[in-house]
Amino acid sequence: MIINNFVPKENIFENSISSNNNSNSSSNFKNVLKDSLDKLNEKQIAADNITNDFIAGKDVEVHEMILGMEEAKMSLQMAIQVRNKVVEAVQELTRMQL
Repeated sequence: MIINNFVPKENIFENSISSNNNSNSSSNFKNVLKDSLDKLNEKQIAADNITNDFIAGKDVEVHEMILGMEEAKMSLQMAIQVRNKVVEAVQELTRMQL
């Protein structure tokens, strides 16, 4: 069971590491980031929809609703931690003396 599709696969890094073109690697990073955030948004929307269906009295299993909510919550927490690490790395780079 895949709980979080945000975990990168090995093939994400193949083009960006071997390429010498900065615009190509930055566009790859941009695409990976956008795709990951789109997946996160989809999980949040799906969790919201299943919760609304449950509240409306539709035929929704409680465990499906709770799993969807937890999956969305864990994905959001992971995205926040990744953001925190990126901000921390940028701050560390700005503190470096050349």
